[in-house]
Amino acid sequence: MFQPPRCPYRGCPQHLDPRPGTFHAHGHYSALCRPHPIPRFRCTACRRTFSRQTFRADYHDHRPDLNARLFLSLATGLGLRQSARNLGLSLRCCELKFRKIARHLRRLNLNLRGLLPAGSSFQFDELETFEGRRNTRPLSVPVLIERDSRFVVWAESATIRPRGKMTQARRRALERDEKRLGKRRDQSRSRALRTLKRGAELTRNLGRVVLETDKKSSYVQLARKAFGERRVVHRTTSSRLPRTIDNPLFAINQTEAIARDLMGRLRRQSWLASKKRRYLDLALQVFASYRNYVRRRFNTDRCSAAERLGFAPRRLSGYELISWRQDWGRASIHPLAGQSESIEMWNAMRGCAA
Repeated sequence: MFQPPRCPYRGCPQHLDPRPGTFHAHGHYSALCRPHPIPRFRCTACRRTFSRQTFRADYHDHRPDLNARLFLSLATGLGLRQSARNLGLSLRCCELKFRKIARHLRRLNLNLRGLLPAGSSFQFDELETFEGRRNTRPLSVPVLIERDSRFVVWAESATIRPRGKMTQARRRALERDEKRLGKRRDQSRSRALRTLKRGAELTRNLGRVVLETDKKSSYVQLARKAFGERRVVHRTTSSRLPRTIDNPLFAINQTEAIARDLMGRLRRQSWLASKKRRYLDLALQVFASYRNYVRRRFNTDRCSAAERLGFAPRRLSGYELISWRQDWGRASIHPLAGQSESIEMWNAMRGCAA
């Protein structure tokens, strides 16, 4: 039996500090997209009514039955146009659903993770792509993973300045872009630091943090700033070594190869490239959620990356991943909750990482 964890209205005193027993059953209603009646409730504090659907991630969606299929379609290599054709949706509808699902998954990625177990280590690297035009608007994408589990801790894009051979046609294109968009800033260092700090948040319980990267000179200072000079053990490997299974950085190299395979936006020869950087960041959250919680760590494994670290008891389905809203932090309902338990409560009951 579903019990509301809080009043969904921000002005109500039961929104931030809910007390049990203050929500009474108030009938139900039927929806074409649901096989069972949806219960309604009344808050005794503000006297307003709401339903179980208010707490769902597909709240206000016209076709919630297609959300899980769209997520799996986008997470396994298809673009928005082909996904829209397959699902019988308009392109605009597919775009809006993708953005809503990706923003939900960004919050879920931050809510479900906990502290890393002893012996964990990180690998970090940057890959390059572009937004809009390859020769005038390049991007860097810093990626941080936990090495053994392949858990994608964080990934986001950063603008970088164009480099390489400057032909006359390219110079003219750069001038047109600068007039329209302004001079392009190099955000590589700041975004790389922010990505490393996402990993530092998960290592508060560890006395020593191992970070493996290539020999890019800026990584030394960024690692010390993110993890602390006395705590970080920074190991470097030349990026010129063959990217085989014997390469010490094979884990991050393989993760980047999987990202390029499953994300059309990152493929080198593709017309699925993002027109704007912020939508690439949303697509990265879709990839990270699929890689961490849905896909097996390896084809020979039965567990996911999150299961390996204790962040989830089993692999999640696409439907479970986009089930309950996650905009209340760790007080949000756990994706696997049976009776609206919060993430903190659910983890405490089952001994998952906190």
